[in-house]
Amino acid sequence: MISAQQLDALDPQTRQVMLSLMAELRAKDALIAQRDQEAAFKQAMIDKLTHEMAVLKRLKFAATSERFASTLAPEQKSLLEETLEADLAELDRELDRERGQAKDKTEKKTPKRAPLPPHLPRRDVTHEPTDTSCGCGQPMQRIGEDVAEKLDYQPGVFTVERHVRGKWACRCCQKLVQAPVPPHVIDKGIPTSGLLAHLLVAKFMDHLPLYRQEHIFERAGHLIARSTLAQWVGECGAQLQPLVQSLADELRRHVVLHADETPVAMLKPKHLSDGKTHRAYIWSYCTTSANPTKAVVFEFCETRSGENVREFLKLDTPRAWQGTLVTDGFGGYTATTTKGVTSAQCMAHARRKFNDLWANHGSEVGRKALRYHQCLFRIEREIEALPRDERRQTRQRKSRRVLAIFHRWLLAQRQMVPPGSATMKAIDYSLKRWRELTRFVDDGDVPISNNWVENHIRPIAIGRANWLFSGSLRAGKRAAAIMSLLHSARINGHEPYAYFKDVLERLPTHPASRIDELLPHRWSPAT
Repeated sequence: MISAQQLDALDPQTRQVMLSLMAELRAKDALIAQRDQEAAFKQAMIDKLTHEMAVLKRLKFAATSERFASTLAPEQKSLLEETLEADLAELDRELDRERGQAKDKTEKKTPKRAPLPPHLPRRDVTHEPTDTSCGCGQPMQRIGEDVAEKLDYQPGVFTVERHVRGKWACRCCQKLVQAPVPPHVIDKGIPTSGLLAHLLVAKFMDHLPLYRQEHIFERAGHLIARSTLAQWVGECGAQLQPLVQSLADELRRHVVLHADETPVAMLKPKHLSDGKTHRAYIWSYCTTSANPTKAVVFEFCETRSGENVREFLKLDTPRAWQGTLVTDGFGGYTATTTKGVTSAQCMAHARRKFNDLWANHGSEVGRKALRYHQCLFRIEREIEALPRDERRQTRQRKSRRVLAIFHRWLLAQRQMVPPGSATMKAIDYSLKRWRELTRFVDDGDVPISNNWVENHIRPIAIGRANWLFSGSLRAGKRAAAIMSLLHSARINGHEPYAYFKDVLERLPTHPASRIDELLPHRWSPAT
């Protein structure tokens, strides 16, 4: 570049030419710089789109081929019919409970039930009075019996359980004694607790809709109409509701909880004709894996609003829950932090951002970030069986050092990556949430990730392909309630069928004040 002294030494004409050339060079330099910026921006955009395309391709191969069509298929219509029948049965039971008495026999004439098939095996269960001696001193004599047949089920085999109630009478004083009718979860119904337990486990854990169970029962030798199965499900849902509420109350007694949500399709009344669905959500809340109390509660909601979490945790009431909530990075959970809840976020979610970079592009930044995460999770595996205080001490001694180096490295890399790139977004995800992501270091009860609750919510994602949709808000809430008990029983090491069979047998006579004895983490089989 020519200096000002050199320009002054030139004659006027030459100086004018040089100035013109210098101005042209400056303009070209500015244009080149602008083009470089545009090229960098376009390259960043290309990298971003390439990354998103790679992620979508991976998701595409994992997607199922079953889609919800614009019109309802016959199987889908049957699901809606099941929902309506179950809703009506549940409403009837709730109305009876509010009235405080059973329906009068004259209020509604029940249709005559067809006799159970004679070819099914029978097993007699006798019920006799404990005392068959009359007050006059004469022994009573058996003069007859009443027989009520109930339909029982073992997987693949129907049997008939005959409840024989002997009648005893005194000839001298005409006194009649007979054992009372044993209480049942469905009054005057034919299903035993075993059949109802199988029905609920198959529908809500094995993801078998009622129309499929209808075909299975028919092959086993007895056809049960879907409408009848749906009524049984609805009545069981109403009877189990106090137990589910007690489980939710138990969950809110713990100071560290997981939370997550997953979408499900739900039909709304205005969309019944066109078959369109509404995007609803099942929220999952559970205790941590280190907590000796193993419990999970599902809640069905129409929206993804954070107000659902506030309502479940009762944050707007005098009994507001206070503790640490472990979640992913979804912004809806911030609705709880304004009410005194401490937020702890999932390190596994931050790790996935870098894993996508490494898996899709072989990114060196992604690879190095994964090494830091690998070190952190290795420490967690080593201390998972230790007491709370020892976990915290180890985290303070080891994990804190790794996190300090990792944080400095992220800040340095952030200055070198182009804006708008997938790498920048992965780094920013961690940096913006660093305080919440590292909350586990200072509290031995707080886990490093939210994987524990994600494992519980995974069966719901598996079942969506068979549910296709939830037929109503009430049906969704009923399904969430029953699944809460089933999966809580499973994570406590109980066989879900055995748990439900025993609970349904004991529930009609179990005191309401001791309902918590039937919770999965406190339950023990009746002796």
